[in-house]
Amino acid sequence: MIRQIQTTFLFIIIGIAGLSAQNTVGLISYNINKAYDGYNLLYPHNQSNVYLLNNCGEIVHSWEGAPMTRPGNTAYLLDDGRLVRTHRPASIAGDRIWAGGGGATVEIVDWDNNIEWSYTLNDSLARLHHDIAILNKNNRLTIMMIAWELKNLDEVIAAGRDTSVLASDEMWPDYLLEIDPATDEIVWEWHAWDHLIQDFDSTKNNFGVIADNPGKIDINLDLDGAGRADWMHSNALDYDPVNDNVILSVPYFSEAYIIDHTTTTEQAASASGGRSNKGGDLMFRWGNPANYDQGTADDQTLFFQHDVAFIDDFVDFFDPNYGKVSLFNNRAGDDFSTANIVAPEFEMYTWEYTSDNGKFLPELPELTITHPVDSTLIYSTGLSSFQYLRNGNYLITSGRTGYTVEITPDNEVVWEYITPIKAGVPLMQGDTTLALNNNLTFRMFRYPTDYSAFDGRDLTSKGYIETEPDLDYCAELTDIRDLQINYGLKIYPNPATDMITVEWEVGKYVNIEIFDFMGRPMINDVQLSGGRKYFNTSDWTTGLYILRVNKKEAGRFLIAN
Repeated sequence: MIRQIQTTFLFIIIGIAGLSAQNTVGLISYNINKAYDGYNLLYPHNQSNVYLLNNCGEIVHSWEGAPMTRPGNTAYLLDDGRLVRTHRPASIAGDRIWAGGGGATVEIVDWDNNIEWSYTLNDSLARLHHDIAILNKNNRLTIMMIAWELKNLDEVIAAGRDTSVLASDEMWPDYLLEIDPATDEIVWEWHAWDHLIQDFDSTKNNFGVIADNPGKIDINLDLDGAGRADWMHSNALDYDPVNDNVILSVPYFSEAYIIDHTTTTEQAASASGGRSNKGGDLMFRWGNPANYDQGTADDQTLFFQHDVAFIDDFVDFFDPNYGKVSLFNNRAGDDFSTANIVAPEFEMYTWEYTSDNGKFLPELPELTITHPVDSTLIYSTGLSSFQYLRNGNYLITSGRTGYTVEITPDNEVVWEYITPIKAGVPLMQGDTTLALNNNLTFRMFRYPTDYSAFDGRDLTSKGYIETEPDLDYCAELTDIRDLQINYGLKIYPNPATDMITVEWEVGKYVNIEIFDFMGRPMINDVQLSGGRKYFNTSDWTTGLYILRVNKKEAGRFLIAN
């Protein structure tokens, strides 16, 4: 049984008291030398506004939502400064389909909050929920959405479901729909209902051997025996533009699925077609191999996970974690959660994910991250997010406590923020009354300062979410007089082949230049923050190279290609 967290949020304040003597909400700690500089997109529950915050916790921009709407549940900032946000009516009374995470509307608004496009799906047969993904292929913007679709009792029985463990006379399996806002056309669909297997009733559809069909979903999966109509509860969706794949987080099954998006809608409804020639059958599934009879409970690695995503947003292609999968593993322990990086084994030539005797690989996550001070600080039974940042840091949000922390690969806490909202109302700085679930935060996402969405925008401080803020707090944390002169520079590996890593300890920004030994520039005066940068050297010739930091020589290294 999962142990209950303290009924108030005071434990977090106590846990980080050594890092902060004043603030109780908003910005709690900030190591300007090692935190990745950027702007943080925040869309807290139980209110309607989307906020863009700098690392001092100041509002630099916001998009006001209609007062009687609530998040449904995510928002994304496009590279041209437009916002794609989801929302639902605050009141759900009379809604035919409703469960936690329910949405209704997806809309695009410009920087000034003018609505440019809107789409709503919330009726007696289907409803949007949880997450969306933004696709941009060949300069064509489309939006993929998760939705429930209602299946009545006759359909459920015909599909081979054991109705003795069904709580109602219907099921709501998930499906994906992709819409082109320019035409309102649905350009692609995928339905879980088209990819079922069951070994319960040989007289019904989908009957077969589950272990022999890992690309199909057992319609009788029901891990806690609750028999909910909300069968899968998919809570995260992401797109891989390199391989044209889609990843879907299914927490009720404690699994992540990868689906071939090179298919047409017709192929996606079948078991053939697309580069994988699997149609819409699952190319890959991970987290709970017992679900397809390829393991036991001891093999389970995911536990009601959230924010499953491909690591590619603002991350260099040659970063060692590029293309892997990040996720927040909510119920990894009885009183702690973890952030994980998983490295699926993908064969480009056969266009398939490798398995061992039918069990998809790898067996374990490549990296597991816990809070270095107190593992319970990022414990959350639901919601939550994990973003791998460009400098290698980890941005982790514990959704039920609204606590976000940035951790370096060396397990150092360098930034902390507590969503300063209680039941939808901004808190006063100094308030210590936050209780569990008071400031629910589905996700926080940090955009780099050089993101094109910010070009020419006014990003000066517009105040704070919290009331009566401490205006001097961030300046005290980041006083330039406290910065050391020594950069603590590290360059490794040395000698190197296809990549070098440069690390430094101090300075909000550094300007880095790299020259070969003949004085020819390889890297031209790039401004960086966050203490770490990866450089691709795969096409550099063998020889000695010189690194300059802030116009002064700071180190030399050898490339041996």
